Amino acid sequence: MENELKALVGTNEKILYEGKPDKKTFIFESVFNPMLPFALIWGIIDFGIIGFSIFGAAVDDRSFLYFIIPFMLLHLMPVWLYLGGVLLTRRKYKNTYYIVTDRAVYISSGTFRKNYFNKPFAELSHVDLHRGIFDQWFDVGDIIFSSSHFITRDSNGNQTISSASVGINSIKDYVNVYNLVKKLQQDIYTDVMYPNDKRPAENHGYNTEYKG
Repeated sequence: MENELKALVGTNEKILYEGKPDKKTFIFESVFNPMLPFALIWGIIDFGIIGFSIFGAAVDDRSFLYFIIPFMLLHLMPVWLYLGGVLLTRRKYKNTYYIVTDRAVYISSGTFRKNYFNKPFAELSHVDLHRGIFDQWFDVGDIIFSSSHFITRDSNGNQTISSASVGINSIKDYVNVYNLVKKLQQDIYTDVMYPNDKRPAENHGYNTEYKG
């Protein structure tokens, strides 16, 4: 996966950081996600109904089971979706990779379909640091990028445009990577917003350190 993502990096770009999420944090966040309580409650109720239907004395016509059990198994779809997401954690982890160059951020993700995201620093409006409970437990952090729109390409070359934030999640060296990305975003964004000297090779008008 990292080789496929590196192929998207321009020949004039320098890779400053590359890596994957912390594996333990990735697994814990996949298992203990917001859908877990909902799936547990849904499963307890539905399995209770199935158990009552099989063993309950109120059910005299056993042929009723041929209807209720398939129906309840279908009704358990939220539980199957949650369990499917957990079981596919390894595949999602394998397809996740991050690269930061001196010009842009590159991210690969996906479960069955591989998605490739890249965003130049000049188009990023905000860079934020986030640390959830599992991030704090395992001493990792998330770097969240915000923009007016993001373009994601899948392995077939199809494009999807969205306004949602994306991030480099659950990495160990989150402080250094955050400071690196923040500095690059500020320097390059400032260079674009204040194009002094009519955009020469070096910007002499706003004290940014970005060159080239």
